[in-house]
Amino acid sequence: MPFFTEVILPLALPKTFTYAVNEAEYAFLQPGMRVAVPFGRGKIYTALVKDLHQNPPQLYEAKDIHQILDDAPVVTAAQLEHWHWIASYYMCTIGDVYRSAMPSGYLLESETIILPGKQDDFEQDTLTDEEYLIYEALQKQTSLKIQEISGILNKKTVLPVINRLIAKNVVLLKEEISEKYKPKTIKYIRLQDEFLQQDKLSELLDMLSGAKKQREAVLQYFQLQATSKKPVKAKTLTEAAGVSVAVIKALSDKGIFEEYYLEEDRIQFKQEDDSGFSLSEKQQAALQDIKTAFAKHPVTLLHGITSSGKTEIYIKLIEEYITSSQQVLYLLPEIALTTQLVKRLTAHFGNKVAVYHSKYTNNERIETWQQVLVGSEKAQVIIGARSALFLPFHNLGLVVIDEEHEQSFKQQDPAPRYNARDAAIVLAGYFDAKVLLGSATPSIESYYNATHGKYGYAEIKERYGKVVPPEIVLVDLKDKYKRKRMTGHFSDTLTEAIAEALSNGKQVILFQNRRGFSPWVECMTCGHVPQCPQCDVSLTYYKYKNQLRCHYCGYHIANPTHCHQCHSADLSTKGFGTEQIELELKELFPDKNSWRMDQDTTRGKYGYEKIIDAFKNQEIDILVGTQMLAKGLHFDNVGLVGILNADNMLYQPDFRAFERAYQMMVQVAGRAGRKDERGKVYIQTYNPLHNIIQQVTDNDYEAMYKEQLYERNNFKYPPFYRLVKLTLKHKDFEKLKDGAMWLYNVLSNNLNTPVLGPEEPAISRIRNEYIRTIMVKIPQGTALAGTKAVIERALASFEAIPQYRSVKVSVNADPY
Repeated sequence: MPFFTEVILPLALPKTFTYAVNEAEYAFLQPGMRVAVPFGRGKIYTALVKDLHQNPPQLYEAKDIHQILDDAPVVTAAQLEHWHWIASYYMCTIGDVYRSAMPSGYLLESETIILPGKQDDFEQDTLTDEEYLIYEALQKQTSLKIQEISGILNKKTVLPVINRLIAKNVVLLKEEISEKYKPKTIKYIRLQDEFLQQDKLSELLDMLSGAKKQREAVLQYFQLQATSKKPVKAKTLTEAAGVSVAVIKALSDKGIFEEYYLEEDRIQFKQEDDSGFSLSEKQQAALQDIKTAFAKHPVTLLHGITSSGKTEIYIKLIEEYITSSQQVLYLLPEIALTTQLVKRLTAHFGNKVAVYHSKYTNNERIETWQQVLVGSEKAQVIIGARSALFLPFHNLGLVVIDEEHEQSFKQQDPAPRYNARDAAIVLAGYFDAKVLLGSATPSIESYYNATHGKYGYAEIKERYGKVVPPEIVLVDLKDKYKRKRMTGHFSDTLTEAIAEALSNGKQVILFQNRRGFSPWVECMTCGHVPQCPQCDVSLTYYKYKNQLRCHYCGYHIANPTHCHQCHSADLSTKGFGTEQIELELKELFPDKNSWRMDQDTTRGKYGYEKIIDAFKNQEIDILVGTQMLAKGLHFDNVGLVGILNADNMLYQPDFRAFERAYQMMVQVAGRAGRKDERGKVYIQTYNPLHNIIQQVTDNDYEAMYKEQLYERNNFKYPPFYRLVKLTLKHKDFEKLKDGAMWLYNVLSNNLNTPVLGPEEPAISRIRNEYIRTIMVKIPQGTALAGTKAVIERALASFEAIPQYRSVKVSVNADPY
């Protein structure tokens, strides 16, 4: 039951709101500090503080600042400015940005404490049974927490009971504010100064002659100090001396040892001695092109084919920036990629590297935040997923965005629905920093900007070490099924190629962009498919758990033995996912170790790391995975890559489907033959003559780019038009339908740009909420801010109508 809201003090102090504060506190306040204010309801507001006045405001009640949480600002001026830009551009509140940006360990947590009231102000006879139980508990304890009261009453909702007790003066409320972050401390041991003299030392050993274990601990202490010349950890001493913690405590109680604590970083990296390398001629030429482009453009696109050694170029460029004491931000689309890259960068830069992403704990992320804030040498190079761009940089010199085409850089839910690539370019502008976008398959928008002079451009068309790009073989599934040359979902061509690669000691990667065993289960008698009761999707079958599961809301049921409609036992699975491929592999190659890498097998903190390390150490022969396999991972021994069904990537209801299918297939193909021998890629498809598949086979990015650009221009899509998508949700279908049509009419009457909708998306109901979408297309040259202002006014009018107030509306700028 929090009564306090955490607030970050802004740069400017507008005149629209006041927080009452005494003069001593006011002198101490600075922009970027956090304060606790009694606002309640868990909402986040930006504090709007203005000059201190002796007279209270007449039109509203000023709110007291309850507590100042920081000794110094935890947020920088550039951060606050950047957050306001994100809130404005992506059409969300500053509170949404703040909630997403700040590590959750920094967010205020207040706890309600129940204290006994004045005993004479009430009569016990007036108390109900529940109220009396709380009163009685307070006679035995000085205070109670909300959770404890829930336990006493054995019910979840206890606030009405507490409110009645407050009204009767039986109890009082007190709020305690607690911070979640605690620094990591290590216990050290040192000998008291008086025993360091030679004569006292002899006395000490004589005194401990009867306590063999304690004497051994003291002798071991001297030995450790003599060999390491460093402070001695308590844990190290107990392990080296073979004694328990009680022995060390006994020595401390006698005044012989002194215990003390030192703070220590939770994450530390070590540099390797043999981490040096030199660039090839092509890499050196590309590096020079990047530097030349940086002289004219703040943003440069590096277009290098897979395995061309882009990471080595990044490292050489980073070296130059950290030599001049500037910070470098290295953004990656997937946490899976950071695992492998961290090892490469820490081997080269040692403890100058910091990592920041959601798989790290709250305390680890706060430590990285603080290191970046103070400009520590331990955080000169920051590697992370999209959330890393919210860190408090103060001297940012370079931003590297690897695999810049990846859709993972775009956050879809919750707000802010920002694109980390675009937001990072804006962030770099505040520091006059340079941005390097790297990809083997650049996004059409970035390539368009590079070819039209907005971005600089550099390219590498040769693989590192002059390794030949992989040979791509197309397998026609229509023909294979017709000739009965399929085993499960493997054609005879692919099975033979896998067997040959394995016999040559090579590893195999297989790609199927769908997890689970099978996308749906169908009754062969009546055609019924089990659906999620809360979402408009079929349930995915998981054989390992023998259950059907919804990927949207988590609903699951046991795998049925009979059809729910006609009770037939003739049920069949349709389609296939990574789990089914893994099981088929174990039948085809029982003596080989096959594994899968998808969202289900990488949930833990070290999930990615374990699988990637095992594959790199050749403990896994065949790795089956979803799209996380396609993103820049480097394995020396992969001889063959198989794409099991290329068609399900091509036919998606999305204007970027063909572009993304091309990018995915080229990226997956790029995992093969990265070191010595030429690799092979097998693409199974029902349509081998499809333009995109032919372009992948020829590695012809230019043809794909020109074809897609022509289509985008015809049908009014980026980069020629900006998109703003409005998503409306409600449990009542009719109310949603009416509200969506009202909003569409207002927008189409007030905007001179195309407005599409309201349309039901492919999945039109999630978690019992129906969905409608409206798309606004904004052409180049039209004032973006003006159009967004019209949309915001229309949304404000929509919310003011009582019957539509319950309809949830979310705004997504650049929803691609």
